[in-house]
Amino acid sequence: MTTATDVRLGAGLLRHALVQPDRTALTLGRREVSYAEAAATARRWAALLVEAAGGRPARVGVFAHRSEASYLGVVAALYAGAAFVPLNRRFPAERTRSMLERADVDALVVDAGSLPGLAGLLRGLPRKPVVLLPDAERAEAGDLGDVRVLDARDLAAAAPLEELPPVAPDDLAYLLFTSGSTGVPKGVPVTHGNVRAFLDANQERYRLTPDDRLTQTFDQTFDLSVFDLFMAWENGARVCSMDPIELLSPFTYLERNGITVWFSVPSAAAVLRRRGKLLPGTMPTLRWSLFCGEALPRETAEAWQAAAPRSVVENLYGPTELTIACTVHRWDPVTGPASCVHGNVPIGRPYPGLHPLVVGEDGAPVADGESGELCMAGPQTTPGYWRAPDLTAERYFPYEGRTYYRTGDLVRLEGDAYVHLGRNDQQVKIGGYRVELGEIEAVLRRAGAVEAVALRWPDDHTVTAVVCGDADPAALTAACEAALPPYMTPARIHVLAEMPLNGNGKTDRGALRDLLRAGL
Repeated sequence: MTTATDVRLGAGLLRHALVQPDRTALTLGRREVSYAEAAATARRWAALLVEAAGGRPARVGVFAHRSEASYLGVVAALYAGAAFVPLNRRFPAERTRSMLERADVDALVVDAGSLPGLAGLLRGLPRKPVVLLPDAERAEAGDLGDVRVLDARDLAAAAPLEELPPVAPDDLAYLLFTSGSTGVPKGVPVTHGNVRAFLDANQERYRLTPDDRLTQTFDQTFDLSVFDLFMAWENGARVCSMDPIELLSPFTYLERNGITVWFSVPSAAAVLRRRGKLLPGTMPTLRWSLFCGEALPRETAEAWQAAAPRSVVENLYGPTELTIACTVHRWDPVTGPASCVHGNVPIGRPYPGLHPLVVGEDGAPVADGESGELCMAGPQTTPGYWRAPDLTAERYFPYEGRTYYRTGDLVRLEGDAYVHLGRNDQQVKIGGYRVELGEIEAVLRRAGAVEAVALRWPDDHTVTAVVCGDADPAALTAACEAALPPYMTPARIHVLAEMPLNGNGKTDRGALRDLLRAGL
């Protein structure tokens, strides 16, 4: 366990840079970054972040993708005493600009691959952040107006920050934006204390050592990426950033890099299973196989277990508001199939120190074995939504001296494990990303649809929309592509003369699904 003096996320990288400086901390393709190099680089960048802010910065955006700048930029922000705000260059510029404006960042770390979108991203921001270009020169950034830029030469010449600003458990480690039902992403601030509780619970479970090598399959705007990076660096292990194309056939990559810990969304494994690539014994180096972000189908767990026979397969569950994951279930090849509900592996039991509460529609706790909404309290419960007190009051509530978060997930306790029964609202998981269907509907309405309903259809990985009004599906699709990430853009948009209604006069989503099954 760690102490209050080293609660800072990223403290482990500094410790291991002293005791095992030459060990590899990060693998990017064929490039290997040692612990000593990673720590020294992050401290140099941190020094310039502090200097540019005129003191400790509050928040630092990281506009980079699977590069040294993206990973070490996060560490530099933490060493400067700031919270990092991950941004994705593949998201529409308007969406990312909204995140930047709402986060009110003091500085922005940008890699060379993200430079083409930088000028447009900064345009219109009421307060321009200082821009750090770790792997590019100022001239390559184009016309940024009066924005202050520190480029690769500046960062290489900087002296490392000697004295890191002190960090308290309640200080923010990162600010992550997730899908919001109003069409505006909502911010989830996560504290150092939140993440420390998560890391300690997971190290107690997985006992990682410097000999472990972890995958990094997630974009950094997905909070599951925090597990890979900091579970590795807190314990002297190596994190290996996989190119997304390598997920389509990861076996050579796993063997070449000696991967011992796999972590991904279940759909990444499901694709391999559907393509017939999960052959028995094809992943012999793995000792832990972890899945999170969406339901884990029984067939996927069985096929993965056969392909990685020396590994333990586990299903993790948790919303961002409860810091990455809050429950876990270990797959048993013998008894596991019988424990599945709706064909999915249970989500298991809460981590030590967390307090589950299952409530009915009236908000009162239900008896064990009855269905209800899962709520959770404990050290991983984040402090509420970013500058959104009304939304915080809706989803966080006090009960018997603890603050609980309403997950919106329906569960039931079966034996000693919770099983997931679905959502009690319009929030779904698409490709592991949490999506508010209402956000997609808001974009469709803004683009001209009189009424709009987004559904997860015909499978768990696809969004289909049904609209009413004089609407052009092609124009609506273009509007979605301009405003939403690819995983939120409907694969098909159907136009109806009117929506089916239920007895309460509300749109009948079940009837819409029936119409889709019948081909409309």
